Amino acid sequence: MKADDALLRILACPIDKGPLALLAAEGALYNPRLRRRYPILDGIPQLLPSSGEQLSDADHERAVRQIEEAAEAEAEAEAEARAEQTEGAGS
Repeated sequence: MKADDALLRILACPIDKGPLALLAAEGALYNPRLRRRYPILDGIPQLLPSSGEQLSDADHERAVRQIEEAAEAEAEAEAEARAEQTEGAGS
């Protein structure tokens, strides 16, 4: 699963029904509101309430940092793509 995967936009936490963030490095989906991590096994998100793991404060902070870094990288890639399109259109 990738951060831009359409499936990620429709998946929800089985407990609070809110959105989940991808922790690509860990192969998991994360609900920062409840501090619960759900594994992705063989490409299939395990979204049963019993599959979720409660994270410690330190692990939560790491997960939030990972989500923020992924969002920044995605924003930079989008900006670069727009810049390339602008340069190509101006030629």
